Amino acid sequence: MDYSQLHRDVVFGQSGGKIIWQPRIGCWYSDKMFAGEALPEPYEGMSCTEVYRSLGCSVRLYEFNECFKWIEHPQVRISEKQLNDTDSELVIDTPVGKQRAIHRRSANNSHFIHIKWEVETETELKVAAWRQENADWQWDQQRFDELQQAYGDLGAPTMFMPRMNIQSLYIERMGIEKGIFAIYDWPDTTEAYFKALEACHDRLIDVINASPVDIINFGENIHSGTLTPDLFRKYHLPACQRRCEKLHLAGKFTCSHWDGDCGPLLKFARETGLDGIEAITPKPQGDVTIEQIKEALGDDMYLIDGIPAVYFDDTYSEETLIRCTHKLIDLFAPNLVLGISDEISSTGDIERIRLVGRIVDEYNETAG
Repeated sequence: MDYSQLHRDVVFGQSGGKIIWQPRIGCWYSDKMFAGEALPEPYEGMSCTEVYRSLGCSVRLYEFNECFKWIEHPQVRISEKQLNDTDSELVIDTPVGKQRAIHRRSANNSHFIHIKWEVETETELKVAAWRQENADWQWDQQRFDELQQAYGDLGAPTMFMPRMNIQSLYIERMGIEKGIFAIYDWPDTTEAYFKALEACHDRLIDVINASPVDIINFGENIHSGTLTPDLFRKYHLPACQRRCEKLHLAGKFTCSHWDGDCGPLLKFARETGLDGIEAITPKPQGDVTIEQIKEALGDDMYLIDGIPAVYFDDTYSEETLIRCTHKLIDLFAPNLVLGISDEISSTGDIERIRLVGRIVDEYNETAG
């Protein structure tokens, strides 16, 4: 099957009622590779892409982020040195000051732990704003062609944008606690950073709009436990609306990643300007029901994902997974890119991916 065409047809309303099954298995795969654990048969020795092909399902190809190159101001100098067996120091030297971060290698996966964030003082936040003001973006056609060659028909080219304002502070620059204090203790400096960040992202949108990548995600990782309705309404919502307006002018499909507790924020869903929302996690893993998600998104917005990741572990029966899959299809199709909210875990049963695929295939045979 040409999953690339089906993916585009689904999100742009041209699928004739069909949906697409697009689970994310990256965590399952990379955790096993990191731990040196063998994959279950018949997958041992396969690449992640080969596992997808064997399972007969589509891939959400965020690898196309590699086509959009962040270009620092030429006077920025970045150096890194190893401090000990686990820790490394990153120093970012700019004409207006320095940022310094310390990263610790994790024993559990390939990601690092922040020992010191690159922004922990007001001065460092001003440096961060200067870097955004003076950065640019470039399109890499060669990398696009390479990725098309590598992934072919597994899915449509897709990318996710850097996080907006508050989520950038929390996840990319400062951590949650320090980010919250910055919002209230340094309001002028924080809002100057937000302004510089959005202007930089506008330059990225110019590159996106001129590119062949048409499915655009906002990689926000929204969680209402840290982003309150008041903060969402003041900062996140208007920035999201402005982004969507610019991207829609070029015919792009927009969605955002809301993978934490979302109950208090779902009422804003149809105000965002988004075409869909990715990774909203239903109970028993998240804080909302499937019915509440449907009520919030209505009949026009798309749900991307929807099946709680815990349903792929043997804690829950296959019958529970089957019932959930049918309910999601009944409520959301054809405005549905069915997937896992958020990924199958490293302890998940990969054969349950195939089980859901059969349900989707049976639905698609009768769709339209």
